[in-house]
Amino acid sequence: MIERGESLWMDARRRLFQNRAAVFGLAVVCVLVALAIFTPYLAPYDYDRQDLALGAAAPSAAHPFGTDSLGRDLLTRMLYGSRISLLVGFLATLVSMGIGVTYGAVSGYLGGRTDGILMRTVDILYALPFIFFVIILMVYFGRSLVNLFIALGCIQWLTMARIVRGQVISLKQKEFVEAAVAMGVSTPSIVFRHLVPNVLGPIIVYATLTVPTVMLEEAFISFLGLGVQPPMSSWGLLMSDGVKHLELEPWLILFPGFFLSLTLFSLNFLGDGLRDALDPRYRSD
Repeated sequence: MIERGESLWMDARRRLFQNRAAVFGLAVVCVLVALAIFTPYLAPYDYDRQDLALGAAAPSAAHPFGTDSLGRDLLTRMLYGSRISLLVGFLATLVSMGIGVTYGAVSGYLGGRTDGILMRTVDILYALPFIFFVIILMVYFGRSLVNLFIALGCIQWLTMARIVRGQVISLKQKEFVEAAVAMGVSTPSIVFRHLVPNVLGPIIVYATLTVPTVMLEEAFISFLGLGVQPPMSSWGLLMSDGVKHLELEPWLILFPGFFLSLTLFSLNFLGDGLRDALDPRYRSD
């Protein structure tokens, strides 16, 4: 009887679903993304609806998560805030991937003096205080979601560039690259059509671990009042509002803090599971 072979991606998927923590993280992330997508249909109230007479009310049947100081339903604002927090996390990660993968792949393939100059530039940028760089960008170019995506993405690409560079250096002497060079394939095609697809595993793993980092940075920036601006909300902004009323209305920070922590843990569990599934050092013969 002929046994069917198993591809790398099929084996990685099997190993991923054997990891209970990773499956839990994946399930939580999927549920949160679904809630964010369908928020307009699930939210019980308008996100900017105020009831000043109600004020900051404790959780009740009408308002399961309570209301804030302006009488706005916290559950509704958390659902809409999940859209902003997740959107910032994923889009800023895509920005960092675009910059880091291109930079690292070009540096690793060209090598020599070009590689030296590009990597010394990365070393210099590593020495800069990233969060202050983001704050300066937000203050100078204005506080908007687009600027927030770009600012956060522009500080997260350095490690991605190093990872991709190392992988490309180990692959550029392989036979398939030499064959492409012998056939006259252009350098951009070799880099982006032959080398980058072969390092997708580490890219996916690190991207999964970058999302929670970006979300945490967005929460910190919003906490300082430089991120998402009212009446829009993100989990970081809700926590910033809640900390002002921590003693009298603790639910204002407990609920957004819990869901932010749950999301960060879940994404880290998923990233660790993907690393274990895709890293050859964890594979058994």
